[in-house]
Amino acid sequence: MLKPLSQVRKIDSLLIKSFIGPFLVTFFVVVFILLLQFMLKYFDDILGKDLSFSVLFEFLFYFSIRITPDALPLAVLLSSIMTFGSLGENNELVAIKSAGISLIRTLIPLFIISLLITFFAFYSNNNFVPKANLKALSLLYDIKRKKPSMDLKEGQFYSGIPGYTIKANEKITDKLLKGVMIYDHVTYRGNNRVILSDSAYMYSIMN
Repeated sequence: MLKPLSQVRKIDSLLIKSFIGPFLVTFFVVVFILLLQFMLKYFDDILGKDLSFSVLFEFLFYFSIRITPDALPLAVLLSSIMTFGSLGENNELVAIKSAGISLIRTLIPLFIISLLITFFAFYSNNNFVPKANLKALSLLYDIKRKKPSMDLKEGQFYSGIPGYTIKANEKITDKLLKGVMIYDHVTYRGNNRVILSDSAYMYSIMN
């Protein structure tokens, strides 16, 4: 017959093993869902830029780190619900209660794990997330500059280049534009200088 202390330790081990698996699964699922949301937001910025697999992987990696603080609380919540839901479904909570172990004592292992995850999240937010956020936005800016005409919509004014407002009636390719109107705000203030062109090429040069 097991001693009460051995029973408690075995129950703690059971709870931790039951929690770790669902936590890892739900964490990666939540990261994937939030990452998909970010990808839909910036889909127009990266579409058609001929990005290599390494650049795309780097982009996804930095944004995954960026959304980690949002994914951790949801993963802890969902995995806790799944863990105790499974224990209750299999009548294991009843067996634990009948062994003389209170529900508060049963929650202690997961409470300690949650504290460890909290400290890790705090350290990550102070050290990893700001750096990943900077690199992700810098990479996104470089991707946008690779083919700036991709951000330009037909018949709409585009102000992505500082000091200029551009409108093109038609985009023939990702570089060639037709019916171009450019407002130069650098030389003169306001809309006092307008450049008109039947066609124009728009691309990045010298970084």
